[in-house]
Amino acid sequence: MLTFHIVSSIDISSGGPSKSICDLALEQAKEGASVQIISLKTENPYFTQNPHKNLNLLFLEKKSYKSKLTKIIKDQKPDILHGHGLWLMEVHHMVSIARKRNLPYIISPRGMLEPWALNYKKWKKQVALWLYQNKDLANAACIHTTAKMEAEQIRKLGFKNPIAVIPNPIEVKDKITKVRKEKKRLAFIGRLHEIKNIESLIRAWAKVGSIKDWELELVGDGETNYVQSLKQLVAGLHMQNVLFAGFLVGDEKEKMMQTLDIVVLPSFSENFGMVVGEALQNEIPVIASTGTPWEDLQTYQCGWWVNNDVETLAQTIQQAISLSSEERLLMGERGRQLIIEKYTVEIVATQMIRLYEWILKGGEKPEFVYG
Repeated sequence: MLTFHIVSSIDISSGGPSKSICDLALEQAKEGASVQIISLKTENPYFTQNPHKNLNLLFLEKKSYKSKLTKIIKDQKPDILHGHGLWLMEVHHMVSIARKRNLPYIISPRGMLEPWALNYKKWKKQVALWLYQNKDLANAACIHTTAKMEAEQIRKLGFKNPIAVIPNPIEVKDKITKVRKEKKRLAFIGRLHEIKNIESLIRAWAKVGSIKDWELELVGDGETNYVQSLKQLVAGLHMQNVLFAGFLVGDEKEKMMQTLDIVVLPSFSENFGMVVGEALQNEIPVIASTGTPWEDLQTYQCGWWVNNDVETLAQTIQQAISLSSEERLLMGERGRQLIIEKYTVEIVATQMIRLYEWILKGGEKPEFVYG
């Protein structure tokens, strides 16, 4: 079985989606599938050369993308095409070619059909939906979501295709290292963007008050004006215990994770939230908003799944930092066990291969496919 993953970018700067696609494709290759990632050329892709004999990378120029993709699909005859993201002409080109050649395809919306996301730059998306996006989705052999919450939203929009709920894969390290530091750290990690609701986190931290042995670290980058507005908010609230760490990746990010005590993701909307899984893998308790699909934090007692208003965030942060180190350690251990049981790359890659085989060969519907 030859699978093509079509994505606009696997650049490090794209964060969670790029990493999850690369991790998924690599594990599928390790399990014996023939896989190809086709992406636009960028400066810092996660993979710069083929990482496995069964996984091939292909980077195309934007101006010749459609013609090159058409030729590649014609020559290599893939069994199934898997497009990642919406509003992207690269995925739309994939759909156009698939329909002409009668090839089955899957689309992973990556949270782009969530209400907050649809309302962001709404008129442009309404035009795209009318021109091509609705049709592309409606004709997919299956729509892939990373959580039931996302699947339910897609059903509300009227799509009747089968929907597969398969989470993003989380790479589990063999050894967890903790680094002692002068102050305990509560951190946000991710893209600095309005959808992440970082303003509410900052205001909640201010409401908790000055705590001499704790600090808030904001790890990530975003548009210059928005980042500056966050810094101005911190200055206006006269806060001294807030750090802007900038964008970290690779070893730098790993070292930073080893210093954290709690991770917070207060987003308005997330289709998955890779940072939650990464934190839990590192035995770090997490506070995540109900705009994220992480009810497991409550179920497995490894964090808090709460509303993202300032008052609730402040109360939850106060509760979290008031725990003893031993209590936080136990929560962290339960979080790592959750990832091992449900979210490893091996589990996710196996489910995705089962989905492809069901689409191609039929038979009994997998338990994670609805409709």
